[in-house]
Amino acid sequence: MILNNIRKLIGAVTLAAISATASAAPPFVFTAIPDEDETKLVERFRGVADYLEEQLGVEVRYIPVKSYAAAVSAFRNNQVQLAWFGGLSGVQARRLVPGSEALAQGKEDVSFHTYFIANTATGMEPVDTLGELEGKLDDLTFTFGSKGSTSGRLMPEYYLRETFGKAPEDIFARVGFSGNHTRTLRLVESGTYDMGALNFKVWDKELEAGNIDTDAVRIVWKTPAYPDYQWTIRGDVNERYGQGFKEKVRQALLELEDPELLESFPRSGFIPASNKDYAPIEAVGEQIGILD
Repeated sequence: MILNNIRKLIGAVTLAAISATASAAPPFVFTAIPDEDETKLVERFRGVADYLEEQLGVEVRYIPVKSYAAAVSAFRNNQVQLAWFGGLSGVQARRLVPGSEALAQGKEDVSFHTYFIANTATGMEPVDTLGELEGKLDDLTFTFGSKGSTSGRLMPEYYLRETFGKAPEDIFARVGFSGNHTRTLRLVESGTYDMGALNFKVWDKELEAGNIDTDAVRIVWKTPAYPDYQWTIRGDVNERYGQGFKEKVRQALLELEDPELLESFPRSGFIPASNKDYAPIEAVGEQIGILD
C-alpha cells in the first residue's frame, strides 16, 4: 500500500515536471518578407501559425515586419526562429546566423521568374530577349520592388547589367523602389512609372482575381528561371525546443496541404530545399555588389 502510494506520488511529480517544462517552452516565432499588401500577408501567415502550432505542439506566433531588411534583422537577433524569405534575403540571413538552414521551398520556387511590365502608353511591345529593347529605354522611368527583393531587384538588375553593360540608373531616365510587388504593379498600371520588375506569381494571382487593367499594363519580357523563396530556420532551434524539432518543422511544412493556405502564397505545395540550392543567388548578389 505504502509502495503504491509512493509510485503514484512519483508519477504525479513526473507529470507535473513534464507539464511545467512544456509550458515553459518559449513561443516559436516566425516572420515573412513583406512582398505584398500587409493585410493579405497577415491573413495568410496567421493561418500558417495555427497550422504549425497544431503540428508542433508549441505556441507559434507570426509577427509582420515593415521591410526585407527588418525580416533579416529579426532572424539575426533571434526575435524569430523561422522565416519565409526570398532567395536573396534568405542568403543574407543564413550568412549572418551560422548553422541556419533552408528547409522547404514552393514547387514553383525552383524555377522562378520576373516579369518586366510596362504601361501601355509607352508603346512597349513584348520581346523575346531583353536586348531587343536597346535604345528604347533612355526616356523611360523604371521601378524595382524592395531593395532586398530577389525577383523585384536582384535578378532584374542582374539581367539589365548583363544585357546593357550599365547600371539601371544609366539605362533609364529615372529608377525607383516601390517597396513591394503589389505596389510595383499599381505604380506601372497608373503610369507613375513607365516600367517595373514584378514577381510573376503576383502578376498571375492578381490577373486571375481580375485585379489588373490589361488595357493599361502589359508584360514586356520574362527573365530566365532562377531559385527564389524558401523557409529558413535558425540552427539553434533544437537547443531551444528539443532534439529533432528542426526536422519536425521541416516535415510540417512539407506536409502543408490546405488548399486555401497554399493558394494564398500562391503555391501548389512545398518540397525540400537546401542552402546549396541558392548558391546561384549568392553568386549574383556578390557579383553586382549587393552582398559583401
